[in-house]
Amino acid sequence: MVVMIVVVCAVAPSSQENDPRPTITNVGPHGAKAVFLMLEALGVKTSEWSHPLSEINGDLSDAEVARTTLILAEPQYDATQEKDLAGAVNRFLERGGRVLTTGAAGARLLPEGEVSPAGMLASGSCRTTPEGPGTLARAGRVEMANAAQWTKEGPRYVVEQRCDKDAVVVRYDVGKGEAVWWSSPTPMENAALKNDASLKLLLASVGAGRDVVFGESLHGAVKTLWDEAKGLPLKWLLLQAVLLFALLVVSFSRRRGPVRSPVRLPRSSPVEFATSMGDLYEKAAASSAATEAATRRFLRVLKREAGVAQGTIEEGPEAIAEALRVRLGGDWSLVSEHLQEAKRAQHEAIAMRSALALVRALSEDAKRVRASLAPKDSGRAELQEVLFEMKENV
Repeated sequence: MVVMIVVVCAVAPSSQENDPRPTITNVGPHGAKAVFLMLEALGVKTSEWSHPLSEINGDLSDAEVARTTLILAEPQYDATQEKDLAGAVNRFLERGGRVLTTGAAGARLLPEGEVSPAGMLASGSCRTTPEGPGTLARAGRVEMANAAQWTKEGPRYVVEQRCDKDAVVVRYDVGKGEAVWWSSPTPMENAALKNDASLKLLLASVGAGRDVVFGESLHGAVKTLWDEAKGLPLKWLLLQAVLLFALLVVSFSRRRGPVRSPVRLPRSSPVEFATSMGDLYEKAAASSAATEAATRRFLRVLKREAGVAQGTIEEGPEAIAEALRVRLGGDWSLVSEHLQEAKRAQHEAIAMRSALALVRALSEDAKRVRASLAPKDSGRAELQEVLFEMKENV
């Protein structure tokens, strides 16, 4: 039952009765669906503008703008958009269009539009008092929610309706067009349109013989339960829950699973030792260590098997090559070159491929020295040679 209640609350559509937006698709008491249908029934050409407001001047010609009334009922926008939106509205008015807008946000889109919160005596809902002989004043007393009052003063601003002393219906000329401002969109809402004064005020504000465009792109969506959850790390919470569930399943199955003895590999194999040493050298990028080990093995062969004196070995590669020439005969200059390269590799970093080639060369030199010596009855030497060869290959 708890899961069902949560799912229903999350996916159920919001009630139209609670939608406060005066949009032409809202059939609730605060919507403007009745206005749209009523104007269509009267033969007025009505349309919806759902694109960015900055594009309206580019899509309508001067002749079309001059006979169009743009309705911006309680617009919603970010502070960063205000300058661009106000510029688009001003351009529309300069070209001869008429703009009907409501609320404090709508006033800020009008040229020189200034409003302030409603006075204490006129706050809330009131029945307006007509002022002057204007067409909007002749609509009579209108039920209106007084959300703000017009504060900009001057002869060009004509106050048509007041709530107590607050100016709530104002019109003034801008270029070739005319701006009309209401304190709130109450007169055009579905619940209020049945009142005669509200209908008259709406028709007078729209103007006779004009097309009507409803600016629906400035109406934000109604916040739902899912919207309120935005910003929360729901993805990570869900991932943690899944991982916790998987951990519980694995731990339970591991405890209840069959008990088997672990498979252990014998560690006495020379191949395993050679492979492990090769992996260790590769992971540490220890080219100098590999060449140094190969050098020590070769020098050990020279000292123990070829009988080269320790003093000769300490003198350097050339002395070693000369000693081998005297003792074994032949040309041993390559041994001198390989030992010199190994000596340089101890102080300079060389590539792994070059180190491998040098280690192989020193191993070949050791094999050549052994081959030049008199054969010895020793299986141990052959075994060492095999192990050395395997290590070098790795």
